[in-house]
Amino acid sequence: MKLDKTIAQQIVNRTMKIIAKSVNVMDENGIIIASGDPSRLQQRHTGAVLALREKRTIEIDALLAKQWNYEAQPGINLPIHYLGHTFGVVGISGVPDEVRRYAELVKMTAELIVEQNVLLEQERWQRRYKEEFLLQLIQGKADAQAVKQAALFALDANRPYVVVIIKLLKSSMESLRELVGYLELSRLDLHLAVSALDEIVILQSAESAACGTHVLSAQLLPSSINPQQLKVAFGCPMSGLDGIAVSYRTALSTLNYGCRIAPKKQTYRYQEYKLPALLDGLSDWQLVEISRVLQPLYATDEKRVLYKTLQTYFLSNCDPARSAKKLFIHSNTLRYRLSKIEQLTQLSFNKIDEKFILYLATLLKT
Repeated sequence: MKLDKTIAQQIVNRTMKIIAKSVNVMDENGIIIASGDPSRLQQRHTGAVLALREKRTIEIDALLAKQWNYEAQPGINLPIHYLGHTFGVVGISGVPDEVRRYAELVKMTAELIVEQNVLLEQERWQRRYKEEFLLQLIQGKADAQAVKQAALFALDANRPYVVVIIKLLKSSMESLRELVGYLELSRLDLHLAVSALDEIVILQSAESAACGTHVLSAQLLPSSINPQQLKVAFGCPMSGLDGIAVSYRTALSTLNYGCRIAPKKQTYRYQEYKLPALLDGLSDWQLVEISRVLQPLYATDEKRVLYKTLQTYFLSNCDPARSAKKLFIHSNTLRYRLSKIEQLTQLSFNKIDEKFILYLATLLKT
């Protein structure tokens, strides 16, 4: 344990607000590293050296200061302890009889500041380690030690989780920091990691996700964050640490497709877009080949009436009555258009594989 200049200066600043006396902080070698009197910085403090060596409070009056050739000024010097170790000294300048009543208060304040900084550093380290671990999981890089690592972060390896992706459309370090802070303070059962400047990945328990518990609440979001500038995608619930990577891929595919088909929506769920999400990884030639079946429709129908009819027909679960109602046309007109589509594409609605190709084409075109 070592005192750095930043923490030492915090001790000086805070204690001098409490008492109207100059305060010095010395490191483990008795060198002044922070002081209410900047001219004393980097000087060796004889009283601090003695306090460290004998591990006790050293009081210096005017006579003793003179005997030491003013290598230390009158005051009281107290060793600072943490977890049983002495790692520095805090000194209060002044006549000992006048500053003695402040001594223990200043010592306690110094030790509390040190403890707070140690705990914050430990928390930062744990958060960073956990974040790296979560990123390994979503990338499918879990190793033999993953179960033990998961236990360190209260992550149940046998519990089903859903990966949630939050995409910031207009991202900045400040907005990202505020959003992470909001999520960490929420009482939801989740684990999170920042995967990019504009992306946060969350592990949410499948139970919470199934109950509809949303990771974001527009009413509670920081005022600097516009809910309309966020996209949220829920992946497929999966059990086991290996399943987390799969859930992430389904969430990413759902996000990609959802942003294309429904750009005004904020939330997308894998269950709503299961098939197109599964098709998200098709190669370029496959996408081109599937989409090519619609080219005859575009070539003869500039207003895309036939394509809109086909799309509505599939969105209506191939129900003719519902399709005609949505299109505001007579059922006979619908039958005519579907027959025309069959003629142009040379694919039949009565053959399941050809009908499925038409359906895929409408999905991928969107």
